[in-house]
Amino acid sequence: MNILAAIEDPNLFRLWFHRKGRDASSWAAWRAILAAIFALPMDEAQLATYRELTGRTAPPTKQARETWLVCGRRAGKSFILALVAVYLACFHDHRRYLQPGERATVLIIASDRRQARVIFRFVRGLLMNTPLLKAMLQRETADAFDLAGQVSIEISTASFRSTRGYTLVAALCDEIAFWQQEGSAAPDTEILNSLRPAMAMIPQAMLLAASSPFGRRGALFDAHKRHYGIDDDPTLVVHAPTRALNPLVRQSIIDEAMEADPIAARSEFYAEFRSDGDRLVTSEAIQACVAERTFERAPSPDHRHWAFVDPSGGSADAMTLAIAHMDAKGFAVLDAVREVRPPFSPEAVVQEFASLLRHYGVTTVTGDRYAGEWPREQFRKCGIKYAPSERTKSELYLTLLPLLNSGRVSLLDDKRLIAQLTGLQRRTARGGRDSIDHASGAHDDIANAVAGALALVARPKARVFYGMHAIIGAPIHWLEVTQEDKPRAWRRGSVVVSNVRVN
Repeated sequence: MNILAAIEDPNLFRLWFHRKGRDASSWAAWRAILAAIFALPMDEAQLATYRELTGRTAPPTKQARETWLVCGRRAGKSFILALVAVYLACFHDHRRYLQPGERATVLIIASDRRQARVIFRFVRGLLMNTPLLKAMLQRETADAFDLAGQVSIEISTASFRSTRGYTLVAALCDEIAFWQQEGSAAPDTEILNSLRPAMAMIPQAMLLAASSPFGRRGALFDAHKRHYGIDDDPTLVVHAPTRALNPLVRQSIIDEAMEADPIAARSEFYAEFRSDGDRLVTSEAIQACVAERTFERAPSPDHRHWAFVDPSGGSADAMTLAIAHMDAKGFAVLDAVREVRPPFSPEAVVQEFASLLRHYGVTTVTGDRYAGEWPREQFRKCGIKYAPSERTKSELYLTLLPLLNSGRVSLLDDKRLIAQLTGLQRRTARGGRDSIDHASGAHDDIANAVAGALALVARPKARVFYGMHAIIGAPIHWLEVTQEDKPRAWRRGSVVVSNVRVN
């Protein structure tokens, strides 16, 4: 009996796939994956799912020698590992490959004892609640089930020492991306190297590794890089976000996780490998710049305030505004942030923003030059000049980066701002130029406005000496100007010039 038939058999596993709260249709993607693993016939819907999740076009013709499941959290992978373990142990006769007294083992390896217990309970539930399979159970220990037919299902934690010495029918590796072992730089590779020889004497022995991804390193990432999307490769790689495998996970939960920590959520729920090198700035550097429990600052009469607006670029984007100033110590200080999420009236939002700008004494707001004419017109109606930014979004972020890393910026305690700054990624184009953008599926509307305002505050100033003629040692009048602004007032300073004539 193949595994899909066992799933539909009321005397076997049907109960588990037709339970109240998770109907049979929610397991459809897993059925397609199991069909691919065991090279079973697929219907059109299963074939479409197989192609989507494996990047392949041709269906498999032989059972996979190795299968790697790169899955989001709560996708059901631990239960599927337990199901495969029970199926391989109970529905295949391995005795002809064994010596007298030798036992074949289906070994399930988890990242730690807690995770091992989760799978152990799944295995026990499948065995004890299926009378036909319960009759095969000869002995149960704290970490193993000995079954009729000289086969055992055993649970182990990730250690290359504890996994040696077995004759393996299958090695099922859970959360392999998170295996850690003291004294080993690559525990996953070392354990796999000890497992593969143990499967050499059993034809059709299977290695099945399942995990949500982490960094772009290790055995999981290497398998994905080498084998994903290659037809007829004996190593099958499945790459699936959470809801592709378990549509009962609410999107709102994923959205909340994205708001809190986009990088972690992309890994946990969208099954994307993290790349520490892509991150623009560390969360530690950002947190060091946050003024705790400071959510907005009042206008300062002693400083000039600057403002940057990020007009909404579409129905999914928010419209944001940030106001900042430079304090006496040379710190770029964020004063206020506004975010209006869609749907909204652009005219009403501009009126709200203009009122805040006037409160801070701001008469000119800088914004995206690609936003078109509408923000200029709407701000003009409210008595505010809209000046297109001379710098691109990436250039604004690259200006902000040294301020954050040096701690010379004071941010507000805004969770959405912190999450968006943390989720920014640095990308290098083919020509070698850096660009900065948010991760796929994330947002950066608040971060854009904040980067723009702080970049305006911190942009380099040039000292321009005023006067037709200066005598060595005489006072020289000077003023500070920038490319984007005329001086508001003369600033005087005594500058001693030696060995030079200034004209």
